[in-house]
Amino acid sequence: MADIEKLKQYNLITYILYILGYFVGVTPIIAVIMNYIKRNEMQGTWLESHASWQIRTFWVSLIGYLIGGLLTTVLIGFVILFVVFVWNIYRLAKGLIALNDEQPVGTV
Repeated sequence: MADIEKLKQYNLITYILYILGYFVGVTPIIAVIMNYIKRNEMQGTWLESHASWQIRTFWVSLIGYLIGGLLTTVLIGFVILFVVFVWNIYRLAKGLIALNDEQPVGTV
């Protein structure tokens, strides 16, 4: 049971690193690496869904931000950037709420 608590704490730290990315920039890269490193240890637990959720959130957001950034020259990029931002915040909030409730996070 102590391992679950440590892994839960680990997940909390990675969620915080994702959020700090809005202010620091590089911390989501650190968080996704951490998720890949510990994902096997979480296998078979409710925490596994959190690692997968965070990894998918990182990659989809990165692709969305890149596409949005490239398309800002034709203005639609600003809409894409806003939608990706809102989606990213939603995913982080939903994950943190599920983590706090000690539940797996929704469908990945």
